[in-house]
Amino acid sequence: MSPAAARSYPWYYAPLNWLLLGLAHLPLGALYVVADGLYFLLAHGLRYRSRVVRENLRNSFPEKSEAEIQRISRAFYRHFTQLVVEILKLAAIQPAELARRARWVNPELMAGALARQRPVITLGSHMGNWEWILGSGALALPGVMAGVYKPFKNPFVEAFMRRVRTRLGAEAVPMLATLRYLVQHRRGGRNISLLTDQAAGPEDRPYWTTFLHQDTGFYSSAERLAAQFDCAVLYVGIRRLRRGYYEIKFTEMPDAAAVAAAPPGAFPITEAFARQLERDIQASPEQYLWTHRRWKHKRR
Repeated sequence: MSPAAARSYPWYYAPLNWLLLGLAHLPLGALYVVADGLYFLLAHGLRYRSRVVRENLRNSFPEKSEAEIQRISRAFYRHFTQLVVEILKLAAIQPAELARRARWVNPELMAGALARQRPVITLGSHMGNWEWILGSGALALPGVMAGVYKPFKNPFVEAFMRRVRTRLGAEAVPMLATLRYLVQHRRGGRNISLLTDQAAGPEDRPYWTTFLHQDTGFYSSAERLAAQFDCAVLYVGIRRLRRGYYEIKFTEMPDAAAVAAAPPGAFPITEAFARQLERDIQASPEQYLWTHRRWKHKRR
């Protein structure tokens, strides 16, 4: 971590910084041993958010038996603990290793959109390893990758995660700076990535739809940004093929023209995103972030 970044948090976090960087320099095989220990600690010892995980799974898959829910829950904790060490590895991973482990299926969709001198919005989710999308995209895709994120309250975590997210060439944009970033780079060949599956509160003007059998509010900022800046829109999906290896694929979404042609109250981009994400979760339910309190808000 650079001296400038180190000065952004209190000195007593320095030992933790050295510990995390030391772990990040271990081979992934060794880190997966750490992940195995974390699995037993979180899933069977601390039972980390186990009530939230099982409630989310039962509500999302009412057709599944309790035995199936338990199986998905265990597989999720395996995935989750491997995800933790994979994100940590981003602090030291070599570009060639990340490129080998995260394969882009159709990068030409991004290249075609940027060639038309339009900003591109990519809509992602807490599926698979979303942090590897940003780093590997900065290596594999044309233009500049920029990920929108919600800043952490803890100053050390904020500084460390910014380093993790930007060390391979991507840019990290705080959520409240999204509009200003697009204004500054509307013709600059930028791809700005939004995690659109977070729980949108009443103040966020959510779009409500049925998602995984539940009334669900989604952030609708993609609609407004696409219309305002004439953006192309792509869904980015990632799935784990086996431990440490992922496949990343774009799917074309409705764009600014579709938003302009939609009737009042329709949100074609967000609705298409919800349906695509729903299909991905149903195909690999253990790879979604079930510890997230996705349905904490209710429609007014």
